[in-house]
Amino acid sequence: MPQPEGSALLSRPALPAIGITALGVYAPENVVTNADFEQHLDTSDEWIFSRTGIRERRFAAENEYTSHMGVRAVQDLVRRFPHALEGVDAVVCATGSPDALFPSTAALIAGQVGLRGAAAFDVSAACSGFVYACSVAQGLVAGGSARKVLLVGAETMSKIVDQTDRGTAILFGDGGGAMIIEAVPSGYGFESFVLGADSAGAESLYVRCVAHQLPSGAAMQPYLAMNGREVFKFAVRVMGESGHAAMQKAGLSVKDVDWLIPHQANIRIIESACQRFGLSLDKTVVNLDRYGNTSAATIPLALAEAYDDGRIQDGQQLLMIAFGGGLSWGATTLKWYDPLKHAGTAQADQALELQV
Repeated sequence: MPQPEGSALLSRPALPAIGITALGVYAPENVVTNADFEQHLDTSDEWIFSRTGIRERRFAAENEYTSHMGVRAVQDLVRRFPHALEGVDAVVCATGSPDALFPSTAALIAGQVGLRGAAAFDVSAACSGFVYACSVAQGLVAGGSARKVLLVGAETMSKIVDQTDRGTAILFGDGGGAMIIEAVPSGYGFESFVLGADSAGAESLYVRCVAHQLPSGAAMQPYLAMNGREVFKFAVRVMGESGHAAMQKAGLSVKDVDWLIPHQANIRIIESACQRFGLSLDKTVVNLDRYGNTSAATIPLALAEAYDDGRIQDGQQLLMIAFGGGLSWGATTLKWYDPLKHAGTAQADQALELQV
């Protein structure tokens, strides 16, 4: 199985501070409870909740797709921060359930939110996609290729999961999150990234596209396939190892972390990883009971919820960790910049003038 210690460890020495300056989220109106699955699967609310921590999830309507999740999230972002899209010159969408292979879902979103002409592309790293996309967006700004990036993590997992398969149908939901990545005042923003992947675990979690078999020769089924036991073992280990590696790159320790925001896949994975990681569950943002596993959208949904209810505050130290198909993993440390607290101040105005 993959070893995070051998993965790409990316830090940001001598670069301008780059972070999140706006955010928005969207979840479809259609709530699917555990009881709904009792109608066509051999399962129960108690069985699902005790094994996953999930009570309900949201499913997109028949004519709603991933680009719709992203557009609605961007609309929520603009509602919160009316001028957030001004100056955006790149759109990056993390998704494992794109509307099409091409055009990119990012391009479809950009065209619908008034950003035609902006660079637009998708990042495909399954449930790790949001952390990967944060690294890409940060790199675009740091390298001078973009001044301001609209980052979207969006999924319609309900459309790629076999709804007759008890092992996967109960786990996944749909939703989206959107963020603006740009320069922030010194002392805030992304501090380190840890990214990695190893296809040795490909058979444990995949979604078929054009090929009918993996390089190993293993045949692929039409819908999302998952070996839950193998993914569980991988996830618990890799969350702890990649989290420690990200903190080490940033010069941090567990005691410095105010909030862990993990990929929301299974409460048992989160609890086991926290125990192995040495971080209290009280310092962990969890909302999968109401959304299930929305893949690349889980961290944005959890981050926005904790920001909205006041748990995440200006200057706090965040640690975001994800794992997914690939098998892949990603972790990042972030000093939170509260855009509402700094809105309109001279400090913010000066800091948001890029220095690259």
